[in-house]
Amino acid sequence: MPRPKKFRQFRELQEELGRSGAAILEDKAGGEDLIVDSPYSIRYIHSYAEDSPFFLGLAEGKLLGSRCTRRGCGFVFATPRGHCMVCGSPTEWTELPRSGRVHSWTTCHFGSEAFLRETPYNLALVEFDGAGSLLLARLKDCTEADVYVGMPVEARFASPPKYLITDVWFVPAR
Repeated sequence: MPRPKKFRQFRELQEELGRSGAAILEDKAGGEDLIVDSPYSIRYIHSYAEDSPFFLGLAEGKLLGSRCTRRGCGFVFATPRGHCMVCGSPTEWTELPRSGRVHSWTTCHFGSEAFLRETPYNLALVEFDGAGSLLLARLKDCTEADVYVGMPVEARFASPPKYLITDVWFVPAR
């Protein structure tokens, strides 16, 4: 359907529209398009609750996991848990080594907005001596061809921290 070349009504509102984020713009063909710029902002408040020590530990350059408190179990989780997934008992915080090995890995050729500048990037499941589970983290400073199962890696930490899981990543051990 052809558009009229000019809209005549409400011209006196054009200046007010411009101040509020809306504008009537003339295109190359001489028609007019109404553009509404509506900024949207939300403040999202999130609590890590029982997981707070993990993220506070990253800020101090520590990897914290959890250990089952039940005698005879003592399972260590690299990804912290409030209760043992083996026996159901409560866990306590325990410091993990800053070095480990690649258990498995993948190269991501697509990522969310937060990772676009790093794409493609490597993700690794890292295993630690003394821990019975794995930690998923980015693997930097190497290419897809460099990575192998069993490759020794060391943790690196963001400074200043953002208190996000991306505050820790691994690099090939030197």
